[in-house]
Amino acid sequence: MWLGPPKTPASARTITLPPFLIDLLRDHLDSRDGDFVFTSPRRCWLRRSDFDRRVFRPAIDGTLQRPDAAVPIEPVRPGLTFHGLRHSHKTWMIADGIPEIAQARRLGHRLDNRVVETYSHVAPEVERRLLRHLERRWRTARTTVDRAAAQPTTSSEPARAADPHRAAVVRNQQ
Repeated sequence: MWLGPPKTPASARTITLPPFLIDLLRDHLDSRDGDFVFTSPRRCWLRRSDFDRRVFRPAIDGTLQRPDAAVPIEPVRPGLTFHGLRHSHKTWMIADGIPEIAQARRLGHRLDNRVVETYSHVAPEVERRLLRHLERRWRTARTTVDRAAAQPTTSSEPARAADPHRAAVVRNQQ
């Protein structure tokens, strides 16, 4: 297995992360050895299919229907794809009023308008606003999950791992 070059030159970019994500990644990296963020239990690279089967699908689809699941997990958004997360991020940026040029830069896209593409730049205050909005979305989701987790369950209900993304999905559907 090998790591090839990015799909396009714009794919190789630096993006800023909101504080909550920096903290989560730092904790994750501190608990592991190696150069890669997500690896197999043996610290080997994960193939896309392995990542999808072992990590992504259980997190998205839940494990309640799997009798062999070590931890029962509520589904977040059954059927969601990894690429669908990019669509969600783009939708959040639109909803939060982030300028199109900032959206394009963050997602590695190019704009059709050559004047805007050439002369527009993402100001630091726009980047900070984007990060504040992402942080707010995370904190709101965590608060919702924490409240739900604090509610007592009946003895016939299994304890389930709380997921902040599920809280956001449920809240947005109401």
